[in-house]
Amino acid sequence: MIRTTHALQAAGLAGAVALVLTACSSSDDAGAGGSSSGSGSGDGSPLIVGTLLPQTGTLAYLGPPEVAGVNLAVQEINEAGGVLGSDVEVVHADSSDADHAEVATQSVTDLLSQDVQVIIGAASSSVTLNVVDDITGAEVVQISPANTATSLSGYSDYYFRTAPPDTVQGAALGNLITGDGKANVGILVFNDDYGTSLRDVVKSTVEDAGATVVYGNPGEEFDPAASSFATDVTALMATNPDAIVILAFEQTKQIIPELVAAGADLSTVYMVDGNTADYSADFDPGTLEGAQGTIPGAFPSDEFQARLQEVDPNLTDYAYGPESYDATILAALAAVKGGGTDGPTIQANLAAVSGADGGEECSTYADCVELLDAGDDIRYVGQAGIGPFNEDNDPSSAFIGVYQYGADNKNVWVKAVEGAVD
Repeated sequence: MIRTTHALQAAGLAGAVALVLTACSSSDDAGAGGSSSGSGSGDGSPLIVGTLLPQTGTLAYLGPPEVAGVNLAVQEINEAGGVLGSDVEVVHADSSDADHAEVATQSVTDLLSQDVQVIIGAASSSVTLNVVDDITGAEVVQISPANTATSLSGYSDYYFRTAPPDTVQGAALGNLITGDGKANVGILVFNDDYGTSLRDVVKSTVEDAGATVVYGNPGEEFDPAASSFATDVTALMATNPDAIVILAFEQTKQIIPELVAAGADLSTVYMVDGNTADYSADFDPGTLEGAQGTIPGAFPSDEFQARLQEVDPNLTDYAYGPESYDATILAALAAVKGGGTDGPTIQANLAAVSGADGGEECSTYADCVELLDAGDDIRYVGQAGIGPFNEDNDPSSAFIGVYQYGADNKNVWVKAVEGAVD
């Protein structure tokens, strides 16, 4: 069953929600997921997954692939017999962004009122920090597919994420910059937990390699709500950087033209998951040619992209779709292993099904459930390519994708680098 809550929704998301198939098996079917071997309460109610993902706001472009990932997982779980004999239900809600904090707050209230046991989201670390206490305090498991702020590592026993903390992406980006031979790095960073956390890791990485951060050090952040960033661009350009890092969200669409006007070489621009987006409709051809960006996660295979497209034919981006899919599969497997769909049971078994205790590798929900029903320990190997959860409920390892812009201002995957989570 698919339900959507909260009045604020992106029009493009409706198709993804509407196209998802509902129940594919009877709740009387004791097939996949019908038995368990882990610790749990034995709660027999259906698993209800809530999503807290951006349908509006500056990160709305991340919403469709994330929602599609959840919907695809729910569809495949139900086709395989559901969880403990019942179909999984999903309730979609809008997280918006940190500038509209009231949206996520209301959405969480709505989700908790509908008895969700797991919430997938939020995409923004700042949004999560606004609502994580409400979610985890209710003993509801929160699994973010996209949070990267280092401050969230080990935040709560009930908070997990399938995206790596900024220590991994920041190090990958810093190594990319210095590997390109850059020595004087200027950083345009907004004053946001996401931005400053990434900045700190990039700064440490490039300085360890012998480069210098000439602008964007602590105290040189910009206001994300400012109407213009011309002053910040002027200050940056005055330091003569040979690499320009932009750590921002939607503000990037204003920053790029200001860099062009200031005479910056945009082929030396580096971005991250918050702004490595398709700008083909925003800038003149060639504007971003040669610029690079990083996005956590292994690049989705053609086969997985096709499966996501079946759920949402309008998808043009796949960022965090794999992480959202894996988060949903892991939650369902934890419920199966623990023999209950309540939050405490799922929390107690999430690390185990991720492979934290070892176990036989499996890559589909149906195969993993078959092993669990046989009493085996498992390690779910999903689409995002992450390692088992560590003691902070972070993935123990993860891939970071490196992308480069062509003359059409679209980013193309170049390679992936794997990093361990400290």
